[in-house]
Amino acid sequence: MDNTSMGRRNFFKATAAATLAASIAGAPLTGTAAEPAVAPLKKALQLGMLPEKLSNAEKFKLAKACGYEGIEASPMADLDAAKKMGETARAAGIRIHSVLYGGWEAPFSDPDPKVIEKGLKGMETALRTAHAMQADAVLLVPVVVNAKATTAEAFERSHQHIPKLLPLAEELKIVIAIEEVWNGFLLDNPREFARYLDEFKSPWVGAYFDVGNVLKYGPPEEWIRILGKRIVKVHLKDFKKKGEKWVNLRDGDVNWPEVRKAFSEVGYTGFVTPELAGGDEKYLRDLSQRIDLIEAGK
Repeated sequence: MDNTSMGRRNFFKATAAATLAASIAGAPLTGTAAEPAVAPLKKALQLGMLPEKLSNAEKFKLAKACGYEGIEASPMADLDAAKKMGETARAAGIRIHSVLYGGWEAPFSDPDPKVIEKGLKGMETALRTAHAMQADAVLLVPVVVNAKATTAEAFERSHQHIPKLLPLAEELKIVIAIEEVWNGFLLDNPREFARYLDEFKSPWVGAYFDVGNVLKYGPPEEWIRILGKRIVKVHLKDFKKKGEKWVNLRDGDVNWPEVRKAFSEVGYTGFVTPELAGGDEKYLRDLSQRIDLIEAGK
């Protein structure tokens, strides 16, 4: 959305969106070129990265012992069980900060109403799960560009269907955090991705920024500076352009010092969650140390 042509009503909506995003990201609202963040980034893990043989309570205690503060969980049909999981995490001194829904199987770009209905129901379950766990965001992959949907159709259809979820998101106080993935949609154009988010005109839509997903198409630090306060959550991944393969953090081509600098510039101090294979305590401690080095700008 062009700010120069924005009416008073849309201006206030955009201001509210930025304020909410800053609150969830853990940063003061000081503009997209904020002073470097004082507070450190918050380290988190995806629940599936912890040893499968452990109970939830043991998983959360291990994550805490390895230096993590948050967990990313999955949607659950049993909301009582979801509430108990959130309580178990908090008892271990850790919190479930987001719910990973996805959306590849029922994208809001599909022309089939049955697929859309499946996506709406899936997202409703994810939003209610997040509320039960006391998380504050749900990750959504909104569209897939393929034979069923061009980029323009994906843009239009998702803007038609995702707003149906906004009343529930507002009621539950859960942000729909849209991730840029290899779905053929705006991966080479961070400004268009920012406009895509802005056109929802809602404080309950933000960006779940994945550092590694954009590296093939452009520098992640440029995306961070353009998205700014729209970023509410972050996934950490690293990628080797030569051979096109995913690698452990700091073993690839991501310019981590510049990425860290960019996060400081936009005032992001929220959760950063690696999206990698899981492992044992030794592996998780090593990963935690790698994130510490990223945090230190190395």
